[in-house]
Amino acid sequence: MIAYTTYENNNTNEWVTFVHGAGGSSSIWFKQIKEFKKHFNVLLLDLRGHGNSKEKISKKYTFKAIANDVLEVLNHLNIEKSHFVGISLGTIIIRQFAEMYENRVQSMIMGGAILKMNFRSQVLMKLGNIFKYVLPYLVLYRFFAFVIMPNKNHKQSRLLFINQAKKLYQKEFIKWFKLTAEINPILKWFRQVELQVPTLYVMGNEDYMFLPSVRKVVESHYKSSKLLVIENCGHVVNVEKWEVFNSEVIQYLQNQKQKI
Repeated sequence: MIAYTTYENNNTNEWVTFVHGAGGSSSIWFKQIKEFKKHFNVLLLDLRGHGNSKEKISKKYTFKAIANDVLEVLNHLNIEKSHFVGISLGTIIIRQFAEMYENRVQSMIMGGAILKMNFRSQVLMKLGNIFKYVLPYLVLYRFFAFVIMPNKNHKQSRLLFINQAKKLYQKEFIKWFKLTAEINPILKWFRQVELQVPTLYVMGNEDYMFLPSVRKVVESHYKSSKLLVIENCGHVVNVEKWEVFNSEVIQYLQNQKQKI
């Protein structure tokens, strides 16, 4: 089982599960824990190979398999239903989980959501595939981080993810990078199919690689989805503009409770 941390709140039975992105760990949510645990039970996950999830997993690395890692933790903790908060690649895992187990998902918060790989990100993936066995993975990761988060005000997020990625191993990085082979068809499906799960996309206005496709999807998935764009903010919204992120997301989750 992958590693996890819980913060229980005796005043509510609602859970919020946080899912980090590739190369990160549950520690990227350090700006969220204090506020969210005041209102909800909190579950932080370390995806396989990340953070404290260093136990070798023989299963093939697919988005479905990783979604089942999440299910295993929920079942172990007897959590029937949860809100999910993700960042970057974590949003793909949450959407895959909802695709498979929609009845276990109360709502989805998609921070820095990835719904389509634009031309620049496609080039990045091809370069990564060419050099993943040649260059040290940290060289590739630093390059990716600078392309995705190029501005001065993105520096904290960039360094946070690079420092977390240092805890990975080369073999683990390669296993995760191989997931890019299935990313285009899976994202195409996500764009086409609207789930009946309340979804809030939280994007930085400077997230130039991923914001345009999210805007289009929210327009077509208008029954279930809303978009919050945070000004002067890049890809990692929960770190760069954590106060706005916390306030808006908690309000959204509390509104979902009132609708039940």
